[in-house]
Amino acid sequence: MITAIVFVRTELGSVNEVAEALAALPSVSEVYSVTGKVDLIALLRVRTNEAVAATVTDAVAHIPGIHSTETHIAFRSYSRHDLEAAFSVGLDS
Repeated sequence: MITAIVFVRTELGSVNEVAEALAALPSVSEVYSVTGKVDLIALLRVRTNEAVAATVTDAVAHIPGIHSTETHIAFRSYSRHDLEAAFSVGLDS
């Protein structure tokens, strides 16, 4: 599974509409509204690099209200949540 992080800058006043459109895409697992130089961060979870390219260039790029995007491919996950989930398999709470 490939995880891609897409930084999205929106046009003024279109954050909510863009976030909803991004969240509706099958490849997008999560969308966050954030502070800083970008307005939204979308997490893509796909099987191939070609699927990343297709999602970003064919789907994301055509959403009205997007000013620009910047895409990063994750090499490895260091999430505490993922580690805790792996070690809690089969344990009763």
